[in-house]
Amino acid sequence: MHDMNYADDYILSILKSVRTIALVGASIKPQRASYRVTKFLLEKGYTVFPVNPAYAGQSIHDRRILAGLSDIPEPVDMVDIFRRSEDAGRSVDDAIGIGAKVVWLQLDVIDHAAAERAEKAGLKVVMNRCPAIEYPRLIGKEPIA
Repeated sequence: MHDMNYADDYILSILKSVRTIALVGASIKPQRASYRVTKFLLEKGYTVFPVNPAYAGQSIHDRRILAGLSDIPEPVDMVDIFRRSEDAGRSVDDAIGIGAKVVWLQLDVIDHAAAERAEKAGLKVVMNRCPAIEYPRLIGKEPIA
């Protein structure tokens, strides 16, 4: 089973090393956490590719929403997953398939088997955490760049 006790240095190294983030489960609804996290990550200087087949072609924070990870036109460092735990494994497998370096499963999103597949494929894994919480806690209010 994947250990979810992440050292601060591990989380910090991810937040400082990634530049491009695919956000799976992006929503156009302002009340949704994925909407707010997309905005937060953009404000911190990351390049964010919102992904959600239900909203493909629409925009969120001036970023066009893509149908899937394979539609992203450049390499992605991290895939941030806003899906139910039982649906997260497919997104993790897609992240492995596109050559992402990190998979980050949001708060309450836990899939130990998918995490193990990702780690075996050489990806770093974070589960049950939110980068919009970890960033201010470990870095502060300034953009990463």
